[in-house]
Amino acid sequence: MTDLYVSMAVCGAAVLLSEALRRTARLLPGAYWVYLLEAASTFQLCCCTHELKLLGETLKLEVSVALTITYTMTMIHLLTFREATCNPSGALESVCRGRSSVKAAGILIGCQFAAGFAAQSFAASVWSLGLSEVHIKHQRFGFRCFDPLGGTLIEAAAVELGCAFFVQAAAMHVHKLDEKLRTHFIAAAVTVAVYAGGSVSGAVFNPVLAFSVQFPCSGHSYPEYCFVYWLGPVLGVASCVLLFEKIAPFLSGKSSIRPDQPAVQKKSQ
Repeated sequence: MTDLYVSMAVCGAAVLLSEALRRTARLLPGAYWVYLLEAASTFQLCCCTHELKLLGETLKLEVSVALTITYTMTMIHLLTFREATCNPSGALESVCRGRSSVKAAGILIGCQFAAGFAAQSFAASVWSLGLSEVHIKHQRFGFRCFDPLGGTLIEAAAVELGCAFFVQAAAMHVHKLDEKLRTHFIAAAVTVAVYAGGSVSGAVFNPVLAFSVQFPCSGHSYPEYCFVYWLGPVLGVASCVLLFEKIAPFLSGKSSIRPDQPAVQKKSQ
């Protein structure tokens, strides 16, 4: 249990640090605060996922405990991210909807990937302190991680696509629920996706999170990881938007879902 408590403390420290950066972002002029907000929130997401992934792989937590942690951390992310999406798919969706320019989306995605890279360094720095047996053991292996795929490349990409589709669909329809239930609904959707696809691909369904957490792992090349963790989620989000905003309304003769619905904001493990 000590290892679990230490990991929870590390996640708490990452959240507090990111929250300090978000509060600082409010002081920046113009649109610069948006970029720092995105970077801080993406940093939080990646740092927490690094820690929880290591914890889950090392301690082999019971399913109920692992899912409870996933749900709780997702709730924390949703309540602290504010307007940040922490997902390149969200930036691309904003461009397609005409809410953002290509240049602004490019800068936003750049901030997300920079934050994902920074999270790698932060995680390694924390692990090097040897605060728990899990960290000490990981340090002995040189902070190496191994093949995250539990299936073939096609199977893993299909899982990432399906998870992204499922969570995007939940985000697009969450406005139908009472406002007090919306955060719980999205957190539950993420938890279900992680449970369903975790054994095959890790159920990341977020390109920048995958870049930070899965890409450093051995077992496959970068192009193969791009196929699974970048192409899969982007196609999942795109197909979901196409289905619910174009195909379904056309077939039913009804108006589409509100075009101002926000993109999927995160994925926590």
